[in-house]
This record gives sequence, C-alpha cells and structure tokens, in this order.
Amino acid sequence: MTGRSTNYPLVGIVVLNWNGCNDTLECLQSIKDITYPNYHLIVVDNGSVDGSVAAIKKHFSDLTVLETGRNLGYAGGNNVGIQAALGRGAEFVFLLNNDTIIARDLLDQFVNAAAKFADAAAFCGKIYRYEEPNRIWWADARWVESKGRFVCALEGALDSLSTQDTITDTDYACGCAMFIRSALIREVGPLDPQFFLTFEETDWCFRVKRLGYRCLYIPKARIWHKGSVSFKGDDSPLYSYFFTRNRLLFAERHLGIRACAIVWWKTISQIFAWASAPMQSSGASWKERYWLLHSWLRHLVRWWRTPGFWATRLAIRDYLLRRFGDCPLIVRELNRARI
Repeated sequence: MTGRSTNYPLVGIVVLNWNGCNDTLECLQSIKDITYPNYHLIVVDNGSVDGSVAAIKKHFSDLTVLETGRNLGYAGGNNVGIQAALGRGAEFVFLLNNDTIIARDLLDQFVNAAAKFADAAAFCGKIYRYEEPNRIWWADARWVESKGRFVCALEGALDSLSTQDTITDTDYACGCAMFIRSALIREVGPLDPQFFLTFEETDWCFRVKRLGYRCLYIPKARIWHKGSVSFKGDDSPLYSYFFTRNRLLFAERHLGIRACAIVWWKTISQIFAWASAPMQSSGASWKERYWLLHSWLRHLVRWWRTPGFWATRLAIRDYLLRRFGDCPLIVRELNRARI
C-alpha cells in the first residue's frame, strides 16, 4: 500500500503482527483510509501460525509483508520493518501496534509537527481506549521519581473540549504509535533487542534525548488501542516478567543512583507488600498470634507458587544474571496456564 504523491515526505508505516490476524486486518483497513498521500506500508510477521500472512496478502495487495520466521519481540520485529523503510528512503518511520485503529488525518498531524519542530526526534499522539472511544489510555508521560515509574496524568480521563490540546514535551513517545525521524534512527541505531518487549521505545527516546533532541506529544493525532493483546492482560505473568526486568535495565541505563534505588525499592516493596498484614494485630493474644503466623505461612507458600510472583522472581534473577532478550519458556507456560 503506497501513496503516490512525491510532494510529501515518504513515511514508512511498520505494523508488527504475531498471531493477531483479525486485529491486524482491522488496523490495516484504518491505514488504508488515511488522507496522507505518500507512505509505504510494511507488515512484519513474527512467526505467526494463525494464518495471518495469507489473510493479509489476500485482503491487501499493495503492501510489503516481511516474515521473520520466529518471534523476535517488539524490538526485533520492528527493527526488521525499520530497516526496510530506511532502505526505501523513508524520511519518517511510523511504528504502529496491530491492535490499533487510527484517525484519517493522523500522518498529516505528525508530518506537520515534524516540519514545525525540527529539534524533535519522536512524536506520539493521544491514544484512546478502543472499547471506550472517548476515554484516554495514554496522553503524555512523565517520570515520577518518588513512584519509580512513568505517570500519565490524563490516563482514564474522558476527553473533552476542555482537555489540553497543546503540543508538549513528553518523557517518551509511546511505542503503541511512535513516529520517528529516520535520520535519528541512523544516528543512534534502532530499538535494542535486549528489551524484547516493553521499555524498548523508552530506552530509544532517552538515547536521543541525551543528544539534545526532544520527544513531543501531539494531542490532535488520534489513535484507538485495544491494549495488552500480546500479554493477555497487564496482570499476566508475561507482563510481570518483562516489566520488572526491563524497568530495572532502563533505570540502570538512564537514571541516577537515587532513582535506581527507588526503582529497586518499589520492585521489592510490591513483591512483599502482603507480608506486613499479619503484623497489624500486635495486641492479639499469643494464641491469636500463633494462628495469624500459621495462616501467614500458608499464605506465603501459596503466594510463592503463584504465576505472577514466579515470573517476577525470574525477572529479577535474569536481570542480575544479565539475561536479556526473550523470556524463559517457563514464563510463557505460566501465562498459558493462567489463561
């Protein structure tokens, strides 16, 4: 799928698919309806076994389909598409999750912003929840050191005319729909496959910001996102593993000693927050304390075996052992067992 006008910068749109046939087809249809006239669409398939490739080729002929043959993760799969887009001479690369649909004028908003802000490397728009089209899923993010995480002030809010629509700096451009200058990819390199899934776009944005470039939030660029399709939920063992391990790696690379310490503290605190509950009955009799302790120990054994805690332990272990990239097979087994 290629636009024909050469009076506009060429945009390489990269959509990564992994066993998401129906979502990808809907996403591609929304791209087909955009108003921007000069783009080339690249679908990268990460070793799907659900008939995605055949269905995509059947319904959309004017696009490039690249098959990796195996799951390379968000970073590795998108890097394949990025290199293909650069090879075609694309001035910009737009990474788009397959579980999204986009507004018809989305690329116009991004290209216009890029022309206006020459010092910006990456751009992201206002992302809504697919199932609630007026409720915001992501709209600018700031690192809050005391929380040890990024916070989006408008997350969960209903959009309205009173919502701020001014272009602003953001600490990172969300990888769900990330518009990037090709020149900066050539300068700092593509996404880092060590992250595999989560924090790879954040790491990239912090790398370009270190060189003095900006990341911008463009509120009039609108996207609707189904959310957590690859993870099967934000509370899944798969998400717990990648979020825990990669947040520690991101903090190590880009944050100071104090911020890293807070991230570690938050990680450990979240794991063991439940442990303080039995101590709340300090005035109980010795028999009551005994049964509280007995109950707590049984709870400890059960909780130690839960898929989420197991995945989190593996994440911390692998971070300390410098094991990055894809997760251990056991994590995906835990994820399937949970479903």
